[in-house]
Amino acid sequence: MSLSVEKEVNPHFEDFLFDWRCKTQLLVGGYGSSKSYHVALKVFLKLLEEKRTALVVREVYDTHRDSTFSLFSEIIEDLGLGGSVKTSTSPMQIKFPNGSKIIFRGMDKPEKLKSINNISLIWLEECSEIKYAGFKELLGRLRHPTLDLFMILSTNPVSKGNWVYKHFFKNEIEEYFVLDDEELYKQRTMIVNNTYYHHSTADDNLFLPESYIGQLDEMALYDPDLHRIARKGRFGVNGILVLPQFEIKPHDEVIAEIASIRKPIRKNGMDFGFVDSYNAVLRMVVDHEKKWLYIYEEYYKRGMTDDKTADELEELGLKKSIIKADNAEPKTIAYFKQRGFRMYSCKKLTRVENTKKMKRFKRIICSDACINTIRELKELTFKKDPKTDEIIEDEFNIDPHTFSAMWYGLDDYEVASVKGANSK
Repeated sequence: MSLSVEKEVNPHFEDFLFDWRCKTQLLVGGYGSSKSYHVALKVFLKLLEEKRTALVVREVYDTHRDSTFSLFSEIIEDLGLGGSVKTSTSPMQIKFPNGSKIIFRGMDKPEKLKSINNISLIWLEECSEIKYAGFKELLGRLRHPTLDLFMILSTNPVSKGNWVYKHFFKNEIEEYFVLDDEELYKQRTMIVNNTYYHHSTADDNLFLPESYIGQLDEMALYDPDLHRIARKGRFGVNGILVLPQFEIKPHDEVIAEIASIRKPIRKNGMDFGFVDSYNAVLRMVVDHEKKWLYIYEEYYKRGMTDDKTADELEELGLKKSIIKADNAEPKTIAYFKQRGFRMYSCKKLTRVENTKKMKRFKRIICSDACINTIRELKELTFKKDPKTDEIIEDEFNIDPHTFSAMWYGLDDYEVASVKGANSK
């Protein structure tokens, strides 16, 4: 069999096509990078060599027809194998002369997965659209008595909140780390923990017309989120950032900058939590002249009774500092006062008012020691109304306890106030 590889294969995918060292293979890329075509070609060539049953999965079964099934049909035609490799459309299936076959399934019809046996190769196309529970179920379907097992996943990199990023890169909430995605963008291909990683963009597809790449470039002007995904092929934040001026600096630098402020305004805020939510305390300093806010220390724990929390805050030296706390918890505030804390109820402002106030700071500089504050605020985005696609000004993608602590601690400070009003 002769293949005109030079015409059909993009150089960035040449090694990938024949690299079967790792059980799991993840391809992340932008629009038009040709990752799906090369996964299909890789699977096809493997089944020509070895008798296997491959399962190709998408979230919705019917989407195979114009995507994965269409790609395999194109490959069969390109290689001139229409006489020996047979396709059927109802159900969609491909059969090889050596007994190999490719079957197509959708996670929207889970009952169709139960009858599948001896699957040694699975391809999850657009895997970010599949639920994490579905991915784990498919891992259980991957079994064969003699053949090596392979799972190939391909996707456009959507949000860092998606399970693909959390599973294959990092999950900051669970303190789980495998790989920094920035490293993948530099290296382009990597092997980590028996997983083969591959990154691609439209620049890697030599067969794309310049007009298509031009369309991707134009996205930067009207949809930065989509441009990041489609053109750069990078994970990130989907949506409008609540605090675009939020930045992180080494702790020593933050302390040094605070020490140089002519008239520092010191503030402490606390949000209460217990089972599902967290007790969050932030220690902050405002540079009123510059309209900069510094966050230099945090306390962040859940499942703590008030007495234990009070003990720990006292150890942190917060007993004699004024702390503004959630006014919805008067009993808790009363307890802390009994313990000798200078804790007071915050003023009652709406979430929208508080958020707008925080957005007025020109810079919000956070110490790198405040890991939970960074996790919650660095990529905090507004929720969107699914019907209108408009942002909801008082709802966010997560419940940010540290943001609430900021609100409470700064309740009597106005960023845009007249000169001197906050200099008490």
